[in-house]
Amino acid sequence: MKLAGLKSIDDAHDESVWAVTWVPATDSRPALLLTGSLDETVRLWQPDELINRGKMTGHCLGVASVAAHPSGRIAASASLDSFVRIFDVDTNNTVASLEAPPSEVWQLRFNPQGTMLAVAGGGSASIKVWDTATWDIVATLSIPRPEGTKPTDKSSSKKFVLSVAWSPDGRRIACGSMDGTVSVFDTDRAKFLHHLEGHFMPVRSLVFSPVEPRLLFTGSDDAHVHMYDAEGKTLVGAMSGHAGWVLSVDVSTDGAAVATGSSDRTVRLWDISMRGAVQTMSNHTDQVWGVAFRPGGMPGRLASVSDDKSISLYDYS
Repeated sequence: MKLAGLKSIDDAHDESVWAVTWVPATDSRPALLLTGSLDETVRLWQPDELINRGKMTGHCLGVASVAAHPSGRIAASASLDSFVRIFDVDTNNTVASLEAPPSEVWQLRFNPQGTMLAVAGGGSASIKVWDTATWDIVATLSIPRPEGTKPTDKSSSKKFVLSVAWSPDGRRIACGSMDGTVSVFDTDRAKFLHHLEGHFMPVRSLVFSPVEPRLLFTGSDDAHVHMYDAEGKTLVGAMSGHAGWVLSVDVSTDGAAVATGSSDRTVRLWDISMRGAVQTMSNHTDQVWGVAFRPGGMPGRLASVSDDKSISLYDYS
């Protein structure tokens, strides 16, 4: 497996680029790249030339996360202004605007079925789940307090939730917290199941394997990538090599490779079976906040975005 650089665009945004995802293809257009930035905008790009297909405004602070609905027709952006904006990808019309209390909107992800949107709830120590038909909150999945702490404790007993991921069947949600805890929930019963131990620094990104539904990958500020059996509660592998925080992690659609972006300014490709890095890409000149594999078959594509305001696109084979 390997990555080959296809195209890079400097100054893709006016400020740091914090978020990237792929919008699935529709009958009328190919898959597009969606990026979100500190410059308060969301932008659309057509691969492989990274032609700018539109600039979405509507937030009054930086965009921390972007997500695309599996239909490819709508997408969502979460901002430090505490709003989640749902918009039509092709017209930029606002479909819904969801408001949360301050610092309670971080990473967001649609479930594979497209019926729900999960938002990492930051200081609320929970995941909020919205119904995509009505845009009402249908569940608040709260991380239980550690045993022995009183509800009045203002200590670090409260989890600050940074990241969120759905299992491929939509029956599990996992979230990563500032203290390194990974928590797993049963979505059918809206019930906390268990914690996954092993990280002791913020878990800013996590993703389930599209091929092995129990396999969860996490990236942490401790510079490690962990592989967990999310059902069996076991750490099944750990990979290291980055010289800084692991800010973003994604799995290839064939389930064979993991890509990571780091504060060490590199993108790494990891062979899951070998439990090791097979390639390091040094396109960026600042920390790499986001990596994303294009869903679907070959030819494979990986995109990365950075504090250096650039986007890079790679061929994955």
